[in-house]
Amino acid sequence: MGNETRLDALDREILFHLRQDGRLTNVELAKRVGLTPPPCLRRVKRLEEAGVITGYRAVVDPEALGRGLEVLVDVEIYAQDRKTVEEFEDTVASYEEVVEFRRMYGRPDYFLRVAVADHAAYEAFLTGKLSGLPAVLRLESHLTMKRIKADH
Repeated sequence: MGNETRLDALDREILFHLRQDGRLTNVELAKRVGLTPPPCLRRVKRLEEAGVITGYRAVVDPEALGRGLEVLVDVEIYAQDRKTVEEFEDTVASYEEVVEFRRMYGRPDYFLRVAVADHAAYEAFLTGKLSGLPAVLRLESHLTMKRIKADH
């Protein structure tokens, strides 16, 4: 099993509630999972130390930040040498507009989730930053019609 942490039903329930609301107090969390606060806190600390819980964050409305347009982008690159690939990845990862960046198996080589204000801002990002990178072979943009489910 390697480094996999064994989770029992209580651990899974704790994770469920924290994923729903990471700001729950330990007292409230303990009440929801049927524990007293001290053992609940010990379990949460153990999950943090084991790397199961990697952090807590605020979920922010992109529209409130002026980034209401989200575009999914498939990227294929022509380069396969390590230096060019690393430079491409470092550059794209540094772009503020890129909110998710994954190297894929097969095609496309990369998947990006880009958040910008509007179509004009996306065009400026695409033409001014992304398509001008030397490693880029092909880009395909996908605009979302409707978000059905999002795991924050």
